Amino acid sequence: MDKTKAYKCLGTTDPLVDLIQKTNKYLLDLRLIKWITQKQYERLSIKPNEVELAHLYYLPKAHERGTPLRPIVSELKHPTIKISKFLDELLRPLFDQMTLKTTLTSGFELVKYVQEWSETNLRQDTLFCSIDVTDLYTMVPQIGGVLSLKKMLDYLQLKQSGGPRIETIIRLSRFVMKNNYFSYYGQYYHQIRGGAMGSPLTLTMANCYMFFYERNVVKQVNNSGGLYFRYIDDIFIAINWPARHLFKQIDRWKHFDENIKLSENIGSNADFLDLHIENQKGKLFTTVYQKPSYEPYYLPFNSIHPLHMKKNIVFTMLLRAIKYCSTFQAYLNEREKLRMALLMNKYPKKFIDEQLNDILLRLNIDRPLTSNNYTNYRENMKTFPSKFHALWNKYFGQSSINEIIPVLGTRNVNNLQRRLTLTRSMDIDN
Repeated sequence: MDKTKAYKCLGTTDPLVDLIQKTNKYLLDLRLIKWITQKQYERLSIKPNEVELAHLYYLPKAHERGTPLRPIVSELKHPTIKISKFLDELLRPLFDQMTLKTTLTSGFELVKYVQEWSETNLRQDTLFCSIDVTDLYTMVPQIGGVLSLKKMLDYLQLKQSGGPRIETIIRLSRFVMKNNYFSYYGQYYHQIRGGAMGSPLTLTMANCYMFFYERNVVKQVNNSGGLYFRYIDDIFIAINWPARHLFKQIDRWKHFDENIKLSENIGSNADFLDLHIENQKGKLFTTVYQKPSYEPYYLPFNSIHPLHMKKNIVFTMLLRAIKYCSTFQAYLNEREKLRMALLMNKYPKKFIDEQLNDILLRLNIDRPLTSNNYTNYRENMKTFPSKFHALWNKYFGQSSINEIIPVLGTRNVNNLQRRLTLTRSMDIDN
């Protein structure tokens, strides 16, 4: 907590009652001047028995050296959570629209872009670079983050967001960012820098801030024929620069904004999201990447969960193996690692083989995969996302459902990790 200077200790004085009154009064004032509608006021206002102060807990980053802790502020019932969700629902689709060409949602997208770029740009000395933005959520200044939302709306030339007026969105955003309070071991804290990781608006705000920070970087990389993509606080670059020049440019980028701290890894290979990318003397090699902390645990086959959930696990993992692995041998290695992990989790061999055959049938692969036909089948699969989106636009282009942006990937699989959400502070006396 001392590292980022993002939190101010308030001692043992609980700010909850004052925050409830402050939030409702702020909303009422906006209603009286007609900056929000009566319906919006009723949706966003809060009742004392419905809310509780946020609390802080930590999740270990087991894949990093020294196992640092990631602070999570759980705001499931925080007084500003309704406003935060409301704003995020308005702003996130606009952000997705603005950053379509520079952001990723999954490794499936990255492997497609890297393969396409490599067909004409990969050389023996091509470098891959992964950059981590340190403590993004707590390093973004609150006012600067809110102003980045305003810049986004101006960038998109929007006078109205489909909901409240732009001035209302900015004022509500500032209120959310300025009123993050939480408890931790009997002490109360006020977040004075950045946003709470448990607040929906924080992700969109941090993404917007990064978008305007990275614009000159993206332009420089693209003008040099390189490839640039970002996933929240992780940046991927493929470029045909000498290593010395790339290091020099990254040092220059580090001075663009004192709030953005960059940590880079440069070489002929890179691990990004769940994808390993390697330049093997001018030939692209890709496969599945698993962090050092990876352990082969999946939903046990003898659990009470529905059978279709267990089928989906096998299907999704096999699909990823086929799409990520650029050689038949890499695919075989990944398939066998998956098979062993599933057997360890009590999945019957017959069940695993059935799911493997099922995915081949779904992909219209009517012959066994071999080193001779693997590349052809995989090339056809690379175009599946674009074909899917083309069909989606064809049949839903004029429908209201088109407001929903479909995402292909595994990030939102309903697994145990998404279900095990901490909802209340643990009693420190237990």
